[in-house]
Amino acid sequence: MSDASFIEIDHVTFGYDSRRTILNDLSLQFARGKVTAVLGGSGCGKTTLLRLIGGVHAANDGRVIFDGETVDVRNKAQLLRLRRRLGMLFQFGALFTDLNVFDNVAFPLREMSDLPEALIRDIVLMKLHAVGLRGAAGLKISEVSGGMARRIALARAIALDPELIMYDEPFAGLDLVSMGVTAKLIRTLTDVTGATALLISHDIPQCMEISDWVVLLATGGRVVAQGTPEQLMSSEDPEVRQFVRGEPDGPVAFHYPAPALEDDFGVGAGA
Repeated sequence: MSDASFIEIDHVTFGYDSRRTILNDLSLQFARGKVTAVLGGSGCGKTTLLRLIGGVHAANDGRVIFDGETVDVRNKAQLLRLRRRLGMLFQFGALFTDLNVFDNVAFPLREMSDLPEALIRDIVLMKLHAVGLRGAAGLKISEVSGGMARRIALARAIALDPELIMYDEPFAGLDLVSMGVTAKLIRTLTDVTGATALLISHDIPQCMEISDWVVLLATGGRVVAQGTPEQLMSSEDPEVRQFVRGEPDGPVAFHYPAPALEDDFGVGAGA
């Protein structure tokens, strides 16, 4: 693994069952202290990739390497230690609706540290201040907007000062202003903390604006292209162009693989 890499995906193959392979012999490296965006259509394995890095699932073949250590889902002590070093921003936030804003952010600190409550209070208020929501600490989750909820979830994700932050569709369902605020926060947090950021998204403009490196995946976990945002946006490869420009026609098929029409419906039978 390169000294500059924090996460390495080493010839990883994974499928949830024997009928469909989600990732097939995938190899990638994610640079330390950089924002890497992984783009691709639905079902290409983007969220599965995050789950493998987090040790939720084990690869069927190959290795996931976290800062030099091969992730072993059977080693619970290792998983706990590694997970303390990562933060996760789930799609749509996944906040606890029965806890207020303050207690949502405090949750990982109370669960995964022995810090005194007075210090937890200071940390929570500091993290909320970083996302512009210190004044919302006492609000219920039902009282905040979608954009605020995403920022609260981000404050919770950085509560333990993680070295790796994984963002699963951080822009989904947000208005343009909230989307811009969230994108700026991701870039700023990476620059200020030196954390490694792995960003899964369908939002091309925001990802291209804040990312240092971009990976484009296709169905089956195939790497179509990777490079700087400028390199992908200027690519003349038909598959890359179709995806980054949102063109309806091109190499990316509209239909999921299926039998011929005559096989399913008997079209032309008896003719």
